[in-house]
Amino acid sequence: MWAIIKYKTNEFSVLKDSFKRILGDTPIFYNPKIKYEKYQNNKLKVYEKNILENYLICKHNKFNDNRIIALLKNSRGLSHFLNGFQLNQKDIVKFVQHCKFHENRDGFLSQSFFDITKKSKVKFISGPFTQMFFNIIEGKG
Repeated sequence: MWAIIKYKTNEFSVLKDSFKRILGDTPIFYNPKIKYEKYQNNKLKVYEKNILENYLICKHNKFNDNRIIALLKNSRGLSHFLNGFQLNQKDIVKFVQHCKFHENRDGFLSQSFFDITKKSKVKFISGPFTQMFFNIIEGKG
């Protein structure tokens, strides 16, 4: 089962150790990243950025046990588990598959991940049209 967690950025290794101690083995952690270049002081620098910032998607077969989740909630380095991950497994799996499909050979998301194609179904996530869907008919640019 997949879960989405928020973690303390500087304590990721501590979080992994805590999870391993409680679960018996380390869960699979997935954190999609992008790599970009930027000129700084006339030098080209390469940066990596997690697109989910301090959120992680992780998978372990014991995540379906509420008692285990209750134990994990006290793990050092963990801010919290996002509510509703049990009910949204299809969407989480779909997102992970979408990310992995658009990864390059180095494991970073490619530009195609961010491309919106015509006739894409899109959902508003904030504002007066929250939770409403629409189709992109034509793109300019």
